[in-house]
Parts: sequence; structure tokens; C-alpha cells
Amino acid sequence: MFGKPGQAPLVTYGLIGSCCVVFLLGPASGLMVPLSGDPGSGSSLLAAQAAYFERWGVVPEELWHGPAAELITPLTALFIHGNWLHLLGNMLFLYVFGTMAENRMGRGAFAVFYLAAGVLALLGYAVVHAGSDRTLVGASGAISGVLGAFLYLFPRARVTSLFPFLFFLPLRFPAWAVLLFWFALQWLAARSAGDRPGVAYLAHVVGFTLGFLYSWARYGRTTRVKRGCPPTPDRSPP
Repeated sequence: MFGKPGQAPLVTYGLIGSCCVVFLLGPASGLMVPLSGDPGSGSSLLAAQAAYFERWGVVPEELWHGPAAELITPLTALFIHGNWLHLLGNMLFLYVFGTMAENRMGRGAFAVFYLAAGVLALLGYAVVHAGSDRTLVGASGAISGVLGAFLYLFPRARVTSLFPFLFFLPLRFPAWAVLLFWFALQWLAARSAGDRPGVAYLAHVVGFTLGFLYSWARYGRTTRVKRGCPPTPDRSPP
């Protein structure tokens, strides 16, 4: 069942608001005074941030071999972000692609889809790197799922992209070309990155694939928007 045309994307707005509130109240924002140690000490803040990420983020080794409380972390990690750039980048793309996807799916279906895609994306990474002690946080896996769904539902929507090797000139391309190019980059990066610190590209690949397959299986060919779809805001995928 589709959402009503033109309805406000309240779920998307709610997710963005929740992530922003969680970030501002947590130590990663740098706005909260450390609870212990010298309030002016940078090392104290870094320690608080590390403890915070480990408590609420996904650590694959602890997820599979730690206490039962770790099983909730694939959900809580979706609302935790490492820094301002991480938060703002993810929220920008959730807004750009999530509003249209929510309108197409309906609020309830979109909410369940978003959370499920994010949890499964993190679990996919944790399965492949079961012995890893790196901490995973962020909504990137869920947002990648939204991108995959967007590719299926709005293949001919046009988005404006900025490419560094073209001197950041804004160029408009069909969504299918931009998103497939983005997916190829994530796939190549995931193959070379392994478990090294940095972006968890494999979670992006898993989320995107699940989002596309879910939309294909759930909505079928008759739901794809090929003509007359509303244009997306001028942004490129993460």
C-alpha cells in the first residue's frame, strides 16, 4: 500500500530529529562536559566518546560473544554518529531520498523498512567480520537501504551530482546512473577495506542490496515511477 500523495514525510523528519537530539546530548557533539576528569581536558572528552560509542555502537566480537545486552546495539547504533560531518552528511541524504521513499511506501512501512535495513546492514558486517573489535555507529546502512529502494521505485528521477574530477560542476543525471555508480564505488571500497578502521563500506553494500531487493519483491514492476515523478532536491548520494 502506498502513502497518500503529498503527505508530509513525518517518519523521515522524526528520524532526522531523533538522530540530531541523540547527537547533541551525547559526548560526540563536544557540547557536553565530561562527567569525570578535568572538564577542560581533551583526553577526558575522548575517553567519554570512546566509552559512549562502545556502549551503544556495534562491536562484532562483543555482539556474538558478549552479554545479551549487546543484542540491542544494531538498533541503537543507527542513532549514534561519530562527529558533526558524519551526522550532517547522513541526515542530508536521508532527507533527500527518504522523503520520496516514505511518500511512496507509506509511513508505517517506511519506518519498519528503515530500521530493518539498518539493523540487517550492521549484522551483515558483523557476520563477515565476527572477530572484529572496531565499533560501528551511524545510520549509513539504513540510508543505503533507502537509496536501494529509491533506485527501484524512482529509476528515472533526476538528481544533481558534484564530481571532484569534473571540478565540482553540478550535473544532472538519472537516479539509476548516479546510484549504480555510487554502489559500484561502495562495492570496490568494501573489497579493499576489509576490517581496517574507517567507513564500513560493507554495511553500505548490504543495506543498498536489501533495499533494492525488498522493493522489487514487495512492490513489483507496477509501482515503479518512470514518468512524471517529482524531481529530487539537488544533491548527490553519500
